[in-house]
This record gives sequence, C-alpha cells and structure tokens, in this order.
Amino acid sequence: MFIQTESTPNPATLKFIPGKPVLASGTLEYRGLDEAADSPLASRLFGVEGVTGVFLGQDFISVSKAEPIAWQHLKPAVLGAIMEHFMSGAPVSGAAQADGATADNGPEDFAPEDQEIVDTIKELIETRVRPAVANDGGDIVFRGFREGVVSLHMRGACAGCPSSTATLRNGIENLLKHFVPEVTEVRAA
Repeated sequence: MFIQTESTPNPATLKFIPGKPVLASGTLEYRGLDEAADSPLASRLFGVEGVTGVFLGQDFISVSKAEPIAWQHLKPAVLGAIMEHFMSGAPVSGAAQADGATADNGPEDFAPEDQEIVDTIKELIETRVRPAVANDGGDIVFRGFREGVVSLHMRGACAGCPSSTATLRNGIENLLKHFVPEVTEVRAA
C-alpha cells in the first residue's frame, strides 16, 4: 500500500491520501480521542503521540499535530497507523456513520425569508468552495446568514490555519459578493 502525503496551507496539518476510499460520502472531524470512539481509524491515529486532530474526507485523511513536534518525527508513525488500519480490514467509522458521514453537526441560523439567498449561498459553497478547500485537506460548512453576514465553519486543515482568514476574506467573500449582492461580509463561525 502506498500512501501519498501533501502539505496543506496549515503547517500543523498534513494530508494523507491512502489511494483507497476513506468515506463513502461527507466528512468527519475528530478533535480528540474522546470524540473518536466511533472511528477505529481516528482512534488509532490518536494513539500516535502528538496527534491533536483527525479529519476524514472521501479520499483523504488530514492529521493535525501539536506544535513542538516536527512532522519529520511524527509522519512515519502516522503513515504506519494508517497502513495498519487499512491492512486490518476494520471499518473507518462505526455503525452510526455506516450510511455516510455527516457534513457537520450544528444548527443553521437564518431568517425564513432569506431561504432563497441561503440556497444560492449553499450551492456556491458546495460547487465552488468545498472542492477547493478539500484539495487543501479541509472543509467548510455553512452556519448562517444574518443582515448580509455569512457565517462559515472551517474544518480539518482549514481550522486554525494561518491563511484561513485570507481565504475567507479574499476568496470566499469576494465570490459570494459577486454572485449574491445581499452578502456584505463572510465570517468564521
């Protein structure tokens, strides 16, 4: 089994591509071992000292590390854990996620009269933003729209990334303002 690695804009996160499907659909994010009980893969990765976050996509795994630890020391152990998991034949996630992963947990906040605007914003995020963000080992999820302000939740490599503010302001905000004149600002939720 050959596992490719790619750097992400977040220096604390690496993207691992196992060459096999990871999730059938959606994404899953784990920020600690206590959250990873339903995922044998994430649990195994949290067993590697220094791993602080695991984000599972359809064809990739983003792993975040604690700051003082260098990737040159951590990467071999993470590669080993991923390889061991796929060789074991164990599922990536438990029965609760068998029908597909959830995009994100949490309520959306917008006024009912803004439904048409929100639908347009969500379509733009789904078709133009999420694929680009997934290339960087992360995900972005709509959280709300109030008084022209779009709230988005950054996940995976994007969470805590030094360039995430620039991505929101210069990329996503400009795109949404162009297609949806009602949008005045984009903020991280």
